[in-house]
Amino acid sequence: MRSSAVPVLVGVVFLLAACSSVGSLGIVTKSTADPASILRSGRTYQELGPAEGQACRFFIIAIVPFGDSTFSTAVERALAEKGGDALINVTTSSSLYGFIPVYNILSFTCTTVKGIAVKFQ
Repeated sequence: MRSSAVPVLVGVVFLLAACSSVGSLGIVTKSTADPASILRSGRTYQELGPAEGQACRFFIIAIVPFGDSTFSTAVERALAEKGGDALINVTTSSSLYGFIPVYNILSFTCTTVKGIAVKFQ
């Protein structure tokens, strides 16, 4: 029974591949905002609660891309969820997944942001 599990495990590893990276940030605003002036003015804010946004881009046969996996798109989606102006205590991760990676039949990359949405007063 055990000897048949090894080839199956090797096959699964061969068909799927992934990698991921994670980072942290203090404050992230919408791309249209001026974060320096917001911080200088000392504006008060209201916490709206936890928010999460994700943006993905797909590749078919490593030639045909579609979607948008940019950090700014993920932030905009997280803020739209709560109606906020910025995220504080932000964690971001970027992941790349591939199916049958030798031939690159389908792969996709996703950027995810999580933080606390805030609305400036």
